[in-house]
Amino acid sequence: MTVSSENMELEGLKRLRSGKVRDIYDLSDSYLMVTSDRLSAFDVVLPDAIPGKGRVLTRLSLFWFERMKRLVGNHIISGNAEDFPEACRAHVDYLRDRSMWVKKAEPLSIECIVRGYISGSGWKSYKKDQTVCGISLPSGLQESEKLPEPLFTPSTKAEVGDHDINISFEEAVNLVGRETAEKVRDLSLAIYTEAAEYARERGIIIADTKFEFGMVDGEIILIDEVLTPDSSRFWPVDSYAPGSSPQSFDKQIVRDYLETLDWNKQPPGPRLPEEIILKTANKYEEVLQLLTDIKK
Repeated sequence: MTVSSENMELEGLKRLRSGKVRDIYDLSDSYLMVTSDRLSAFDVVLPDAIPGKGRVLTRLSLFWFERMKRLVGNHIISGNAEDFPEACRAHVDYLRDRSMWVKKAEPLSIECIVRGYISGSGWKSYKKDQTVCGISLPSGLQESEKLPEPLFTPSTKAEVGDHDINISFEEAVNLVGRETAEKVRDLSLAIYTEAAEYARERGIIIADTKFEFGMVDGEIILIDEVLTPDSSRFWPVDSYAPGSSPQSFDKQIVRDYLETLDWNKQPPGPRLPEEIILKTANKYEEVLQLLTDIKK
C-alpha cells in the first residue's frame, strides 16, 4: 500500500498530534504511534512519500527495542496490529507493520545524541574551534573519522519546522537534573556501543544516532523510534573512508537531489522524480534487510 504524504485520518481514533513522519493517537490509557511514508528534508515535509518507509522504520525500531530491553525498558505494549485495542480494528490493514501500541510516557525535554564518528554539525563545530558541544577533541581529525570514544552530545527538542539546538552536558543537567542527565547519558552510550558493534558485523557503520527517553511510574524508559535511518547516520562499511562524506543508508539521495535545485529550503517542498523515490525506498529496504534479515 502506497501512502501519500498527506495525513491519514483514522475514523474513530483521536489524533493527538502529527509530526514530520509520525501521527500519535490517544487511546485513553495508551498511545497508538503510526509511522507514515512521509519524508522530510531540511526540516520540510515533502509532497511525495517514499513507499514502504513507514514499515521499515517501525519494524527496525521494534527490532532494536527488543534487542536493547536488557539494558533499558521501553514503551512498547505491542507491535502486532492484531493485538491493538478494539478501536483500532477497523484500520488494521493500514496499521499492520507501520504502527506501535505504546505506554503513555512523559518525554524528557532533551534529545540524546551519540556520535561515534565526526560528521554533520559536529564536523562543522570541530572545524570552527576543535570542539563538539563544548567537548574538546584532538587536533588533526578528518571529516567522518572515528572518534577516540563515542560522545554524548544532547540537544533541545524543536517543534516541527524548527531546528534542534546542540547543548552542553551541563545545560542538559539544568533542563532535566543531574541524576537523570547522567542516567540517560550512560544508557545512550551503552545502547550505541552495542548497536554499533552488531551493525558493523553486518556491513553498516552507525556514525551517530539520536535517542529519546521518557518517564513512566518514575522509571526512565526508551521511547519514540530507535536506530533507524531517520534517527541515525548509517554508512556502508565497504566504501567508508575518512576525509570525505560517505553515502548514507537514508534520505541522503533526496538531500543530494534537492541541493541541485533552486529551492530556498522553505515550504512547500519540491516534487521528487520517480527515480529518486524508488532509489530512496530501496535504500531503506536494504538497511532493514542487512540489520534484521526481514524481507518484504
